[in-house]
Amino acid sequence: MNSAKSWIVFAGASLAYLVAVVQRTSFGVASVEATDRFAVNAAAISMVAVVQIVVYAALQIPVGVLADRVGPSLLILVGAIVIAGGQVMLAFAGGVGWAIVARILVGAGDAATFVSVIRLLPGWFRGPIVPQLSQWVGMTGQLGQVVSTVPFALLLHSVGWTPAFLVAAIGSGVAALVAAVAIRNGARLTTTAELIVIDPAEMGLRASLGRAGTRLGFWAHLLGGTTPAMLGILWGYPFLTAGLGYEPALASVIFSLMVVGTLVSGPIVGLVVSRVPTRRSDLVLGITWTMVAIWTAVLLWPSAPPVPLVMLLFVAVGVCSPASLIGLDVARTLNPHHAHGSATGVANSGGFVGGFLGMLIVGVVLDLVDELRVAGGAPSQLYSLDGFRVAFFASFLIFVVGTVGVVWTRTHTRRRLLEEEGIQIAPLWVVLFRARGRRRRPDVRQ
Repeated sequence: MNSAKSWIVFAGASLAYLVAVVQRTSFGVASVEATDRFAVNAAAISMVAVVQIVVYAALQIPVGVLADRVGPSLLILVGAIVIAGGQVMLAFAGGVGWAIVARILVGAGDAATFVSVIRLLPGWFRGPIVPQLSQWVGMTGQLGQVVSTVPFALLLHSVGWTPAFLVAAIGSGVAALVAAVAIRNGARLTTTAELIVIDPAEMGLRASLGRAGTRLGFWAHLLGGTTPAMLGILWGYPFLTAGLGYEPALASVIFSLMVVGTLVSGPIVGLVVSRVPTRRSDLVLGITWTMVAIWTAVLLWPSAPPVPLVMLLFVAVGVCSPASLIGLDVARTLNPHHAHGSATGVANSGGFVGGFLGMLIVGVVLDLVDELRVAGGAPSQLYSLDGFRVAFFASFLIFVVGTVGVVWTRTHTRRRLLEEEGIQIAPLWVVLFRARGRRRRPDVRQ
């Protein structure tokens, strides 16, 4: 545990996840080109991305169960191979139907990667470093967004659609080779003998879903992960280039600030989580609603918002990625070891459920706004700034639902902790009030 071999496995798994994120976000960078290539509207393009995320989210739970049973290393290898096949198909796709099939393959391979990487960690590492490593994995994956935004975007614009996606497919082939050579299951894979001893009522998906900690992890991941998925996979880059009219170079720099936000905040969030685990849900709520406040300022700006404010928004969106990973840590620590994979799979589907709902809402609303514009006698402008304003505000409903879900399931989780383990967690406002009172006492005595 925590050996040199552990770090080799961690490096190989992180590389596999980085490449998977490149493939996951590559279509978003190419969404404007895809509109022209396939001669379709915004709703159709959003449907391609939505289908990918639906497949990803739907497979999270089965992948988690498989990771518990057969081990995560095989799933990482198979995932990289399937992603490579999907990108090859997309490279030669001549219609939106084939693009959807290709992205289904990418979504399926991507689904097998992240949960499996997270499932590896407790088998190779021990102690408070585990939640920090989860954040490092997330940060490594965000570098994949940089690759898709800058090098891949430049490659796409210079050599065209087919060569660019073939190069991306080769990257997944390299990841598969690394997975086959370097990644092995850790020492904590549950054996058949251990499964015989475990109460059958405590095993399986139903048992994981019955634990309040799993549901809290799902809602926390949904709340923090919706915006990084929605903007990172599909709508962030078109918002910058078509909605705000930025040149591709400036748009790429601003889009990459999501990665900066993740890289800067990830270690801090991981440290806070390891030091104050009872305040994880408060951290998710605080980070997400700070981002929403900044986003609201961008959308309500009377004219085009200033570039520094847009830059701040994308940094804040990047900070939401480590916030979403808190949901996985919640699910892991509030479930027995033999259920870590299934619980993580349930939790990890949250952000992508929110993401695909957000992507679909934005695409549909953009089309509706453009239809109303044309009906009023104005020329069609599908990706207008006004259209994005209305569409993004419509997606805010997801944050309201996610917040209710976090608060509701947190109440049940804390009640169970009190009843089963005698651990009482006071509301944050009570803790802050008491801390303020303690600071004032010396002055009162004087």
